[in-house]
Amino acid sequence: MNVLSKPGLLKLAKKHPETLPRLALWYKVARKAEWRGLHQVRREYPSADQVGDVLIFDVLGGNFRLITRVKYDLQRIYVKALLNHREYDRKEWMKWA
Repeated sequence: MNVLSKPGLLKLAKKHPETLPRLALWYKVARKAEWRGLHQVRREYPSADQVGDVLIFDVLGGNFRLITRVKYDLQRIYVKALLNHREYDRKEWMKWA
């Protein structure tokens, strides 16, 4: 998968520095992946969820959510947001779904 973009991901992690090691690992795994659907994503990340084009990953045991937009046919993942529970519950991320 082509993850767009690593600088954007690192910028999000600055707000929540405790997530940086997990996000770095996620980036490494996602970059090498050739996911064609949620069923393949869940082999690596069983708690991943999909809402429309939005693919959501739990980070640090679900304390944070990595919001991405995925285009399986183009093999692209667009990093959109890294949210804590309060931010996630506002559902503003659904604008990307």
